[in-house]
Amino acid sequence: MAGMTTPLTCPTCSGAMLAVDFPRKPEGTLTLDLCFTCQGIWFDEFESLQLAPAGTLELFNQIRAHHDDPRTPWQAQLHCPRCRDPLMQGYDLCKYGKFSYHRCLRGHGRFTAFSAFLTEKGFVRQLNGDEIAELAKKVQIIRCSSCGAPVDIRTDTVCGHCRAPLAILDPQSVDKALERYGQAAAQAGKIDVLTLADAVLQRERDKSQWTREQRTHSVAAGDGSGLADLVVGGAALLFDLLS
Repeated sequence: MAGMTTPLTCPTCSGAMLAVDFPRKPEGTLTLDLCFTCQGIWFDEFESLQLAPAGTLELFNQIRAHHDDPRTPWQAQLHCPRCRDPLMQGYDLCKYGKFSYHRCLRGHGRFTAFSAFLTEKGFVRQLNGDEIAELAKKVQIIRCSSCGAPVDIRTDTVCGHCRAPLAILDPQSVDKALERYGQAAAQAGKIDVLTLADAVLQRERDKSQWTREQRTHSVAAGDGSGLADLVVGGAALLFDLLS
C-alpha cells in the first residue's frame, strides 16, 4: 500500500481513491489510484506505460476481486484530481479494440474505466455487429461497462453517454492474456508466483460462476427487460443467449 499521503479525489464520485503499489518497468514500484465505487483508475502521466507485466496481473486480480461491488454511474463532467480542471474524453486504438479515457489538458494524467484498461490489455474483447444484433433480440438494455450508463442495444452500438463500444469479458481472451503477461513477467524476472497463481485461481472461480450464471442468469430472456453488465457477468449471459 502507498504511504500516508492525502488520497486523491475520484474524478467522478469525488470520494477518496485507494492508492495501491504495483511493479514498475524495468524495476521498482508505482502507485496507482483506484476507485472501486466507480470502477476507474487514475494514471498519472506515463504511468500506464510504466506498468510491468506482473503489475498488470496484480491489477487484473484487484479488478476481478471487486467485480461484484456496487457500481456508481459516472457523472456527466469529470474533473482532474490534481488541478480540478474538467477532463476531456479521448480515444485510442490497440490491437484488441477501441477504448476511451478522460485526460487532463494540463498533462496531469488520465482516468480510465476498469473495462477500458481490460480492453487495452487484451482481457476484454468487443462485440461484433452480428453478436449485438442477436443479443438485442433477447435483451434490450445493458449497462455500459465503462461509465455504467444504460445502453439500448436495439438502436445503439456504443454508449450514448461516454461513447464506449460494447465489450465482454471473454473466457478465451482472459486465458490468453493471463498466459501472455505471465510469460512476459517470467522473462523479465519479475514474476510473483503467488500473483500468477491467484490470477489462475480467480480464473477458475470465474469459470464456475459463469457456469452457474448460464443456468440461472438474471436477465429475463423472454421479454428482454433486464439490465445486464457484459463485462461484470456477461460471458455466460452472452453465450447463453446466443446459443
